[in-house]
Amino acid sequence: MIQLGDEMKTAVLRRLGVAEAPPTVSLLEALVAAYIRTVPWESAFRMAKRARTAVTADCPRWPDEFWRDNIERGGGGTCYESNYAFFALLRALGFEGYLTINNMRDSIGCHTACIILLDGQKWLTDVGIPLNAPIALNSAAPVERVTEFYTYTVTPIAADEYTIHAAPRPDPYIFNLLDRPVTEEAYRAATTNDYGSNGLFLDAVIVNKIVAERPWRFNTRERPFALNTFWQGQRTDRAIEGEVAEFVGRHFGMDAATIRAALAAMSSNQ
Repeated sequence: MIQLGDEMKTAVLRRLGVAEAPPTVSLLEALVAAYIRTVPWESAFRMAKRARTAVTADCPRWPDEFWRDNIERGGGGTCYESNYAFFALLRALGFEGYLTINNMRDSIGCHTACIILLDGQKWLTDVGIPLNAPIALNSAAPVERVTEFYTYTVTPIAADEYTIHAAPRPDPYIFNLLDRPVTEEAYRAATTNDYGSNGLFLDAVIVNKIVAERPWRFNTRERPFALNTFWQGQRTDRAIEGEVAEFVGRHFGMDAATIRAALAAMSSNQ
């Protein structure tokens, strides 16, 4: 199973502002909390990589590249690359667990998540939505986890299957977790396929990140372009001022040139 080398592990921990320690729930929670404030869920870096890469097999941004993109240019990713990179960090820190590929209603195999094992307990850990905290799994009863942004509910519905909900949201449903380990080979193949003709989030620039302790979003599927923040079930929009890539990059701490390249790729495909 892939994991980061010592040099990259140290650089990532420095970037996240988390000290290395033995694997515990407290460390896992600290890493997730730091991640959601440091690494955006975003499509721009993958769109830019797809646009400049001729061969699909060369498109995936594996953990070392993913973390370099964040450290050097504020990049992030969508679920396949984000959860793989985070899992590689956890493995380097001594955590045990496995990767899963999951469903969203009728969309099969469209979302990933990590399951981390600590003292006999399974913890759902998903920076690819992201979920704002690890959540303990209980196959016999629903589990509720309250965080500063959302209250999550994980409900068992079948053997090794759970529904994940979050409130307050217009649609509380997030995804169906299939608690079944996938091999690294299968995970990497699915990641590569996600850059193919049916790949997700290759047609719109979307960014989500916690900024100044508020969830913020930019989404080119909504016009006119604006930044959106969500707090206590209420949405507030902020108009874009000046050039889009510069404004969005400054707000989210991302490289404006990469956002600009993604916007150009989006326009060329329309």
